[in-house]
Amino acid sequence: MLKVLKTRSFWQAAVLTLACAVLGVLLAKLPGLKLVGTLVIALLLGMALQVKPSWINASKTGIGFISNKFLRLGIILLGFRLNLMKLAQAGVKTILIAIFLVAVTICLTYYLCERFGAESDLAILTAAGCGICGAAAVMGVSPQITGDGVDEETKRENEVLAIAVVCVMGTLFTLIEIGLKPVLHMTQSQFGIMAGGSLHEIAHAVAAGGAGGTLSLDDALIMKLSRVLLLAPVALLIGIWYQKLLAKRNQAKGTTTTGKQKLPIPWFMAGFLISSIIGTFIPLPQVLIDGLVQVAYIFLGMAMAALGMSVNFAVIAKRGKSVFTAALISSIVLLILATGAAKLFF
Repeated sequence: MLKVLKTRSFWQAAVLTLACAVLGVLLAKLPGLKLVGTLVIALLLGMALQVKPSWINASKTGIGFISNKFLRLGIILLGFRLNLMKLAQAGVKTILIAIFLVAVTICLTYYLCERFGAESDLAILTAAGCGICGAAAVMGVSPQITGDGVDEETKRENEVLAIAVVCVMGTLFTLIEIGLKPVLHMTQSQFGIMAGGSLHEIAHAVAAGGAGGTLSLDDALIMKLSRVLLLAPVALLIGIWYQKLLAKRNQAKGTTTTGKQKLPIPWFMAGFLISSIIGTFIPLPQVLIDGLVQVAYIFLGMAMAALGMSVNFAVIAKRGKSVFTAALISSIVLLILATGAAKLFF
């Protein structure tokens, strides 16, 4: 790790990705780009850097390091945003609804992706992004999807494609929900619960919830953060399940794995939960919490930009139809379920 930090490749990659991340934060404040969000903008800016292949080639080692290590650091710091007391005050039913919605969406999206011809790795990432919290969930679950001989380039293509899916679907359904608001006859609280329960990114939930009023925005955030809270346990469960899936594949091929399989514990997710506990129970100034969350988005934005710098556009265009179709269907089902839960329980 220290060797990488001393290389010219790392510092070139750091400068490029930091510029993309900061620009992403600034552009996401503009009215027309709020729906897109900081992380996706940083990803798109990273893709745009491919017009200078010489920059990419000179930064390859650093790009791989940043997309991996900075991602984990960003997710750990993002935990400061999650106030566990607010979730507790919202009641058990909010968490139970979040568990139900996340479980159904992940299982349905994964099933449909495979049904439409997507490989398992891509299907899992797309399902996690749609079910939990968009791009952050894709990148949080991705380290658990290892051990099947998938090369780094394919892995990054899968990550970018899954992020593209949740970005497009989240933005589309944000506009749909805002448009449906007058005909749904929901209270502010119900509309907020629906938005937080059905939309993929936090930015999407904020945009839709804000359109329903102050109470709607508060409930949208609480419902959305209830889903975010599930990121750590879901990542662990996916890792355990994936190892079992690999064992079955090897058995079918007639090969066996030697030695004891390592338990796929995402340790950086423990950091995410610890930072949530610190932010909730230690009386830190709000300005410090906000600053740490902003730094988290800078690190995550750098990881996204690094990801964008290594995208293979031709492959993504070829493989995208199956996951986009699956995500569209599962997003419709998620919206129906979230609407029903909001009407019944709030």
